[in-house]
Amino acid sequence: MSTQTTGSLLPPETGAPQVRLGTLVNLRWLAILGQSVTVLTGSLLLDLQFELGLCAMVIGAAAVANLMTEAMRPANTRLSDRAAFGFLLFDLIQLSALLFLTGGLHNPFAMLFLAPVTISATALSLRSTLTLGAIGAALITLLGGYYLPLRLSDGRLLELSQLQLVGFWLAILISMIFLAGFAYRLTLETERTSNALLATQTALAREQKLHDLGGVIAATAHELGTPLATIKLVSSELAEELSERPDLLEDVLLIRSQADRCRDILRSMGRAGKTDHHMRTALFETLVREAAEPHIGRGIVVTCDWAAADGSDERMPSLQRRPEVIHGLRNLIQNAVDFAQSQVWIDGRWSADEIMVRIIDDGPGYPPEMLHRLGDPFVRSRRRNGYEGMGLGLFIAKTLLERTGATLSFANGRKPGQRRPSVRSGAIAEVVWPRASLAVPKIGGLGENTPLFP
Repeated sequence: MSTQTTGSLLPPETGAPQVRLGTLVNLRWLAILGQSVTVLTGSLLLDLQFELGLCAMVIGAAAVANLMTEAMRPANTRLSDRAAFGFLLFDLIQLSALLFLTGGLHNPFAMLFLAPVTISATALSLRSTLTLGAIGAALITLLGGYYLPLRLSDGRLLELSQLQLVGFWLAILISMIFLAGFAYRLTLETERTSNALLATQTALAREQKLHDLGGVIAATAHELGTPLATIKLVSSELAEELSERPDLLEDVLLIRSQADRCRDILRSMGRAGKTDHHMRTALFETLVREAAEPHIGRGIVVTCDWAAADGSDERMPSLQRRPEVIHGLRNLIQNAVDFAQSQVWIDGRWSADEIMVRIIDDGPGYPPEMLHRLGDPFVRSRRRNGYEGMGLGLFIAKTLLERTGATLSFANGRKPGQRRPSVRSGAIAEVVWPRASLAVPKIGGLGENTPLFP
């Protein structure tokens, strides 16, 4: 389909034309072959009487159009919506002309009217599909009263009774509407899911680049430390030797001061972590706060609470700092902040077996009828101040977090018909991981909270 879904994460090529010329050309060749075999069979084997020469001309026109199309454009050309519509409209008119010469709606092959409209539903926009369907319905209606009759070998007309004709007409129209609607909806859902997955992969790639950039900065700070120290040492020795040359001494002191400045800059750049271990791991609280950081200060109070589950004395675990976890939690927190009235609560709980994050806002909550569909792409799920969400953020979060072994559930703090409570009355998003899927494994007897590098 040539409909472009929304979302800045999607590259512009997702809105490019989706219909290959070669696909439509091959389908037309298949139709020409079928028409030729059917016409020859009816004339030679069944001895039906109809305008064979005119039928050959109509079929030949389709073949000539196909040959001209192949000569003018390469098969891998992507057609625009308008060009593909014109291609299918030609096929519909050609089929109508052939049916006009062979009994009109009395010809059982009138069911082939379903083909161009169904193809349009899978490849073109809704407007083009509706237009082509309306033209097809008009043509099939006209063929019910205007046609050249088919005659048997003994001269009898091959016609349906009036009741059968109306029933056949209705069957074609209903089948056209049903198949086109089903094909359009199925293709739309497939395309939206594909685009949402592409957005998910793009978001994850961006998060991974940021993660890798931190490692590059730390490595750079480490590697440049030695040459900068050498520069500082040599400049200090030169300063002592040039103490009686003020003109040169000033330049040497400038070199030493700039080396000190480079050292300070690299030290601040590498402050995020000097070891790979620090880049790959973080305390549970630190990880969640990092995910929430971009949405702090947006006018919504974000309150965090950390505790071991069931009041146990289990220590807060160190977790793998995975981009999927950070970006997935960030999307859930953003969704809560977007729809909160004044406050968002983030509860972190852990036990020997599980790690859980619960995100609650004081907004209107999820529409009850949409709860079972949350996490599907492009579902309009929540509304606030005229803004209607498309569900892409929840889909990305769900996809990323489930990739790390998490289970997500969504609920509302207020039950249907219940009076609005004072706090925690909005939407609830809960993420639960098996502890083994995220917690840093013990190495050589060291615990999760024991630093690997002193």
